[in-house]
Formats: sequence, structure tokens, C-alpha cells
Amino acid sequence: MRHRHTRRTLRVIAAFEAAKGSLALLAASGLLLFVHHDMHALAHQLAGHLHLNPAVHTPHLLARIGQDIGVLDPRWLLAGAAVYAGFRFVEAYGLWQQRAWAEWLAAFSGGVYVPFEVAEVIRHAGWLSVAALVLNLLVVGFMVQALRARHRAATMLATRGQGS
Repeated sequence: MRHRHTRRTLRVIAAFEAAKGSLALLAASGLLLFVHHDMHALAHQLAGHLHLNPAVHTPHLLARIGQDIGVLDPRWLLAGAAVYAGFRFVEAYGLWQQRAWAEWLAAFSGGVYVPFEVAEVIRHAGWLSVAALVLNLLVVGFMVQALRARHRAATMLATRGQGS
């Protein structure tokens, strides 16, 4: 039987994964509202509203993102968000139900991001990039620990079954 702490932590991670999937759908839906607008002008308005200094990189980055989104086919944007969200929802369901495949999936999918997050911390060591890296490492570490505990429990059961 799994420990109560493990079950609770898996459910917290499952809720987090479901929230990421929901956020992806909301963001894609929000961007679809602006597909036929002048995204460059909208990005500059947003930068002004946020009181961002036009001489720094952020407003230019917003404008660039606005331009890039403006040339995307909205169907591809929505399809990509739907696939990502579906992946996150499946992972969340599996973690909520304490399935081994979901623990493997969470460990692998979280581990894939680690090198990119480390590179981001090295390039721009801000609190957000450090927090993302630490949170991801905690999730991956917990999944590896849960998988090891699952393996030990299965080994013990198999050993007891052979000894009878």
C-alpha cells in the first residue's frame, strides 16, 4: 500500500499538470481572439500599459512574439495547444490514479526540460527561471523516488511469493 504522503504528493502534481494543460488551452484561446489584429501594435500597447522601458529587450520581444503569432495558422496553434493539454490531462489522470506509467511519463517529461532550464538559469538567472528549475527538479526527483519505492514493493512481494 502506498504511503499517504506519496498519494497526496502525486495528487498535488496531478493537479499542477492539469492546471498546465488548462492554462495552455486558455492561452491559445486568448491568442486566437487576436489573430486578426495588428499584433505588433498590440504588443507595443501592452508594453506601454505595463510601463516597460522601450529601450530594453522585453517590449521588442513582445512585438516579435506578436508578429510571429500573427503569421501562424490559428488551426495549428489550437491543435498544438490541444495536443499539449491532452498530454497533460492524461498524465494528470494517471498520477491521480497512482499509475506506474504516469509516474514514468512525469519523470521523463519533466526530465526533458531540465537541460533547457539549466541553460536558462545560466543565461538569465532570474527568480522565475530558478523557481521553474527547482520545482521541476523536485517533481522529477519525487517521481524517481516513487518509482523506486514501487519497484522495491514489487520485489518484496515477488520474494515473499516465491518463499511460500
